[in-house]
Amino acid sequence: MTQPGERLIQPGAYNEMVMGNTAVVRAMVETQTRVVSSYPGSPTPEIAAAIRTISEEKRPFYFEFSVNEKVASEVAFGAALNGNLSCVFFKSVGLNVAMDTFVQFGLMNIPGGLVVVIGDDPGANSSQNEQDNRHIFKMARLTVFEPASPREVYGYYKKAAQLARIEQTAAVLRLTTHVCHARQKVSFDAYEPGENIFNADFDKANGPYIPITNLAIDLKRKSFHKLTRAAEFIRQEGLNTLDQGGSEENIGIIVPGMPYLSLKDVLALDDGFSPDILKLGVVHPLDFEVIKPFLQSHDTVLILEELDDIIEQQIKAFAQDEGISAKILGKTCDEDFIGEYTPDKVHDILFRIWPDRFVTAPVDVIPGIEVPARPAQMCPGCGHRSAFQAIKKALAKTDITVADIGCHTLGFLPPYEMGEVLMCMGASSGMASGLSLGNKDRRVVAFLGDSTFFHAGIPGIINTLFNRHNITLIIMENGTTAMTGHQDHAGGTIPVKEVLKGLGVEHVFSCDTYQQEVLTRQVTEAMNIDGLSVVIASHPCMLKFTRAQSKKPGYTRRHVNIDAAVCTRVHECVAVFGCPSFVLNDDGSVAVNKDLCIGDGSCRQVCPEQAIQY
Repeated sequence: MTQPGERLIQPGAYNEMVMGNTAVVRAMVETQTRVVSSYPGSPTPEIAAAIRTISEEKRPFYFEFSVNEKVASEVAFGAALNGNLSCVFFKSVGLNVAMDTFVQFGLMNIPGGLVVVIGDDPGANSSQNEQDNRHIFKMARLTVFEPASPREVYGYYKKAAQLARIEQTAAVLRLTTHVCHARQKVSFDAYEPGENIFNADFDKANGPYIPITNLAIDLKRKSFHKLTRAAEFIRQEGLNTLDQGGSEENIGIIVPGMPYLSLKDVLALDDGFSPDILKLGVVHPLDFEVIKPFLQSHDTVLILEELDDIIEQQIKAFAQDEGISAKILGKTCDEDFIGEYTPDKVHDILFRIWPDRFVTAPVDVIPGIEVPARPAQMCPGCGHRSAFQAIKKALAKTDITVADIGCHTLGFLPPYEMGEVLMCMGASSGMASGLSLGNKDRRVVAFLGDSTFFHAGIPGIINTLFNRHNITLIIMENGTTAMTGHQDHAGGTIPVKEVLKGLGVEHVFSCDTYQQEVLTRQVTEAMNIDGLSVVIASHPCMLKFTRAQSKKPGYTRRHVNIDAAVCTRVHECVAVFGCPSFVLNDDGSVAVNKDLCIGDGSCRQVCPEQAIQY
């Protein structure tokens, strides 16, 4: 059987049911993308997973996980200056980290071409907000392709690469969560494998690459010219398409991306409403040579877009300037700015605007069986759970705990309730420093993951040292970027403890989180130190560890048991430790779900009666 990685690089054409994230990789191969960089984050990590199914010796491009999105962008940009078609991909809020670099791309001449793949997250499925990065793309004056399906992901990447090469610029492929994770049968083209040769042709004459004073003004002027030519490219390639409806001659809808598919689903269920649809495949720059006649030929036009009213505002302004009489509708309430445009939501929007045009009205959900809540939780055996169990014993109820991004963020949930404020990656030490100012009675503890330590945590630590803030930082070290799929990070070869020593941190403790009594003592001691103290609470990610162990010959899965004769039903294991392997029966007894338990035994330290046994 052909392995997935072999399929992705095979020269011949083929059809396959793939995720949008996988379709990107085949497009990289066909376009002879030579350098790819990333920092992992949902909804894009499966792009890296697909890349890694191709063995390194056969992979037709260089790939790396960089320490953060800014560095990843700079690696891809530098490679493109050498003449290599390059790509960088990351999640929505990763653009905030990459911003300093990203906003310069539109100014620069990039000989190899650069494709930026960004996974925006309407609905905040795996992000701390649902920011609409189209604002930033417009500010950076970059062309933005927005596919609606895996098939379009594949095709639009190829178009973005083509434009990037022609104009020697950067182009953006804006994916959204459902487009990343949707599956569709995609017809992949045949291609001629080239030699895996990396260009090293940097020439400063291709610049200027020092964007200061008058040079920056000239570069900005050129960026507008590139956008004008990009609009011509979009028109020639037919990336904005018209669906003739037929039954509603005076009504049109302009829609980009995934909402287009939701709209088609809604219209397919209602034969009484069939407006014309202008589907935008490129959301910046808008092609007004296509949009203008659409507006002129309809009395009423609805702009249907997820998140902010970016397209709506531009089209309304254009129509006003051009004296177009069409009534242009868009967002009418706060909820229209929030969440994904699922078929249900699109149906509600259309029915609210045209209730008399629909054969069917929104149907109330039929009451059924109430589904039990399934809150997010740490995995069985997770070292973070053991750490929180130990750390909580060292804290007073008035102490302040500051969270950061990672699996350990889940510590804010019961029963641990560790982490009272969360902002973004690497923010914990800075926030903790601010909280410590003038705070004589309440101690401040910050949490930070080991991947985030390298991503964005070091500047905050340096600031804490430099300004002599009084906090305790606990680094939750599990050896991987676990929450997004166990990607590698710099801590695999650069020890966190050595970096801390190099920065001049004098008080550094370290302990395996399964040694709960030791960890409690270390945190207690650290919190009594004036200034910055750091505790490295380490244990390998047990999900990754047990998966690796299970592949070894002779592996036997273990589990713990509850000795009913010893158990006094105080429920420390359930109510305080909170491992999902424990089951609380109706009669108050506790059982172990053997399908979940991995037999790590960290729970045995919790039971006051020692009823948890192997």
